[in-house]
Amino acid sequence: MSRSRERSARGGLRGWGGVAGMAAACAVTAAVTLLPLAHHSGGATGADAPGGGAVTADRARAEECTEPEASLPASSADGPSIEKIKERGKLIAGVDQNSFRWGYRNPEARELEGFDIDLVRAIATDVLGDPDAVIFRAIPTNQRIAALENDRVDVVVRTMTINCKRLEQVSFSTAYFQAGQQVLAPKGSTITGYDESLKGKRVCSAEGSTAYEALERKSFGALYKDDFDGTGRDRDLLTVPNQLDCLVRLQLGEVDAVVTDNALAAGQAAQDPAVELKGKAPFTTEYYGVATKKGADDLVARVNKVLVDYRAGGDNSPWMTSYRKWLAAGLPGIEGPPAPKYRGD
Repeated sequence: MSRSRERSARGGLRGWGGVAGMAAACAVTAAVTLLPLAHHSGGATGADAPGGGAVTADRARAEECTEPEASLPASSADGPSIEKIKERGKLIAGVDQNSFRWGYRNPEARELEGFDIDLVRAIATDVLGDPDAVIFRAIPTNQRIAALENDRVDVVVRTMTINCKRLEQVSFSTAYFQAGQQVLAPKGSTITGYDESLKGKRVCSAEGSTAYEALERKSFGALYKDDFDGTGRDRDLLTVPNQLDCLVRLQLGEVDAVVTDNALAAGQAAQDPAVELKGKAPFTTEYYGVATKKGADDLVARVNKVLVDYRAGGDNSPWMTSYRKWLAAGLPGIEGPPAPKYRGD
């Protein structure tokens, strides 16, 4: 653990006290034991990737991508990916363990809980007949794609936005949640949202996130990129491996604001009364999907079948039950999941 992260884990934190410190320490440990650090892309591309011709073809298709949320039709048929999981007897899922209400380790029960965790268990139940037949692997934001490419996990269920760029490297299920980027800052801050009030402010985002990509497109003069970003000399101050690291930086006064998904920020604001979401609404519209290794079509189709069942039942559906349990307090007013889109519709 680096000295800066160790200070973040140990330091006195407003609102969360030792909880955020422990979560940050767990996230760092998981990153070290699971995978090496990667750059913003989350994995090899182009000349550095095996099968360069296939990658070039994928990029060509991605350039034509107009509806990234459209996925394969739902199917319960087995295939090589499903058979591999069944032979192993466990589904290996890449998740978060420090995003409150989404994927976090309950300090009392010492179990992973949250909206994403419920969905992982639904997939395991469908494929293996057992919600507990899961190996959870906590992975940082910037390792989600690499974890799939390197066969460390079967699926990533970790508030991962579906977009055309990522479709070059992984496959996605249909969307299971709608979110958007928003600014999180102290309540007394002069920052009013994703606007000119960010000029000159230190803004934190997670490496490999859509928040970072948004700041790359338009930063409003904010300071958002570390010197030597993505190298061994990167201080991980403004761009960090894990989204929760940004909250720790904000609580320590090392940054002025965070840009992240409003769905995640709502959970953070619920735990720390000193911070709040800025702006009336998210400045993007994004959809979370379950990610698999590129080309694992049988697994994608099977997850889509699980999601069909997960959405079914209206107000009594498993989706709504999980939403009410974990998310409704921070994200009220959602009446149901996004409708699935399939290729060819």
